Amino acid sequence: MSNRYSHGSGFIISSTPAWSQLNLGEIDLFGALETCNHQSIYNSFINPTDMLQCIFLISDSGEVMLEKQLTGHRVDRSICAWFWEQTISQPDSFKVLPVIASPTHYLFQIVREGITFLACTQVEMPPLMGIEFLCRVADVLSDYLGGLNEDVIKDNFVIVYELMDEMIDNGFPLTTEPNILRDMIAPPNIVSKMLSVVTGNSSNVSNTLPGATSSCVPWRTTHLKHANNDVYCEIFGLVEVNSHLSGIPDLTLSFANPSILNDVQFHPCVRFRPWESEQILSFVPPDGQFKLMSYRVKKLRNTPIYVKPQLSSESGTCRLSVMAGIRNDPGKPIDSIMVQFQLPPCVSSANLTANYGTVNILADKTCSWSIGRIPKDKTPQMSGTLVLEDGLERLNVKPTFEVGFKIMGTALSGLKIGKLDIKNLPLPAHKGFRAETNAGHYQIL
Repeated sequence: MSNRYSHGSGFIISSTPAWSQLNLGEIDLFGALETCNHQSIYNSFINPTDMLQCIFLISDSGEVMLEKQLTGHRVDRSICAWFWEQTISQPDSFKVLPVIASPTHYLFQIVREGITFLACTQVEMPPLMGIEFLCRVADVLSDYLGGLNEDVIKDNFVIVYELMDEMIDNGFPLTTEPNILRDMIAPPNIVSKMLSVVTGNSSNVSNTLPGATSSCVPWRTTHLKHANNDVYCEIFGLVEVNSHLSGIPDLTLSFANPSILNDVQFHPCVRFRPWESEQILSFVPPDGQFKLMSYRVKKLRNTPIYVKPQLSSESGTCRLSVMAGIRNDPGKPIDSIMVQFQLPPCVSSANLTANYGTVNILADKTCSWSIGRIPKDKTPQMSGTLVLEDGLERLNVKPTFEVGFKIMGTALSGLKIGKLDIKNLPLPAHKGFRAETNAGHYQIL
């Protein structure tokens, strides 16, 4: 049995504009690159020989949709054919390898929504640098285009190239903060597309210097003003912030029990020293929504519900019985309980019913049992028969059951928010709290 679930809690703060000066703490690799006047920081991270030579975007069918040569050493497109042949001919584990050595190049690859981002180099370089840059490219394109798929990339071909030009220069990562890029290159919209058709100018590049380049933090534009100043923090296995604050606000987020957190990762805006000394998050947020921190929780509690499947087969027919119930009462109602599993390919038909809830079998052989809320007077049970294909006596492959649920008003991890402060506020802040538990990936094998 394996389980993983997430939880959520949040603050809502509304205030008037707050203006304050910032003492910038430590920043990460790309944060250092974007603060161009910190040449010593730049040199400490980047070796002059560490560079990417080319980036390819490949569709899920193996078609090269975009090719961006980054240096004078041109990479032949045949490397994509070699990569794709290796990918489809090797076991599944090969597909998830982020770094691959070809006969001529080192390849870095990530896959997002069916699109493969492939970077090539002929020199040895830190693998994390290449992988992290591809992740930044994928995040920026997804944010700009509203998602990633083959049609969207082809429809916005010019903008993708313009973003690539700004994000990397001669093989070195340059500007990867979305806040600065939005000042440089306007996101696509219907009006801009119509104007480009009328005027014949397809460029979205701004003629003015982006405001964030003159800011003391590269992820935030100077002179931001909002009519309604508010910030929302939501915690559900990671800390996500949606900030709409004027000026350069300085925020401090503390937890009631930070000792349960492990393997934390921060946005570049977080100052490391306050976290290391006091385990508080001190930061100047980007404008809009962003991921502030991801983490793991030590000694995670057992899941509050149990699912017990039983399967027996003989003479080409299988008997299936699945029971669900509450293992540990969290003190709050458990809602939206659903059990799903994929029927094995060797099953030709299925007849399943439940004494509580509804059972549906989709065309792709996915069986979904929607329970909702477990009643107090009975134990929900789904049972029935699975008919195997001709020639098969027993079911050799057991299905994997996935369980989903939701608990409002509690976080099973035990993580609690202490307070969220904004410095130099002329008026008191209005605070609210929300907690929620959602099942992530909880499987019964």
